[in-house]
Amino acid sequence: MITAKNLHKYYDSLHVLKGVDLHIKKGEIVSIVGASGAGKTTLLQILGTLDEPAKQNNTVLEINGTSILNLKDKELSKFRNQHLGFIFQFHQLLPEFTALENVCIPGFIANRDKKEVETEAKKLLSYLGLAERTHHKPSELSGGEQQRVAVARALINKPAVIFADEPSGNLDTHTAENLHELFFKLRDEFGQTFVIVTHNEELANMADRKLTMVDGNIVSS
Repeated sequence: MITAKNLHKYYDSLHVLKGVDLHIKKGEIVSIVGASGAGKTTLLQILGTLDEPAKQNNTVLEINGTSILNLKDKELSKFRNQHLGFIFQFHQLLPEFTALENVCIPGFIANRDKKEVETEAKKLLSYLGLAERTHHKPSELSGGEQQRVAVARALINKPAVIFADEPSGNLDTHTAENLHELFFKLRDEFGQTFVIVTHNEELANMADRKLTMVDGNIVSS
């Protein structure tokens, strides 16, 4: 599903990623752990096509059979919208829109039929226990409800891979546990691949595989 070879990243003179190699299989849930500054979020952003690695002759990044480094900007945006989903620590819902409208946005960006997208969004919200909250705005939802809306938004275009950056970092223990269980339920029902950066040891240890980063490299799995 994901193959990366020799990923380097520099910010001015700071060498953040130092030749990362990894392979993630379809349907696998992989956690990435490590101290702050180890390069976890930078790696996630590059794998998720939100940032790009330094240009090296032998650098490879392939997702679902597509060579990411060969795509032009418009092609990359389309690929990201259609094949990848994102869940962040702070849900990043648009405050002026309802839960339903927030979930629909990626589908509308993909130029899918409005009725089809709204029907799918309602199904996802219902699946996530939010059937009664579809017309509530983010300010009217609890933290856990907001994060589940963000999960539904990440799923609306049926992505092959979901990238999550500290998805439970802003939640209380009980809500975080429910979110963690949800990821595995989603994988089992929909077959998605999950790549999760987390400081939560419980979530990290639940994953099929835990990758540890130290000083810009993966040192164990």
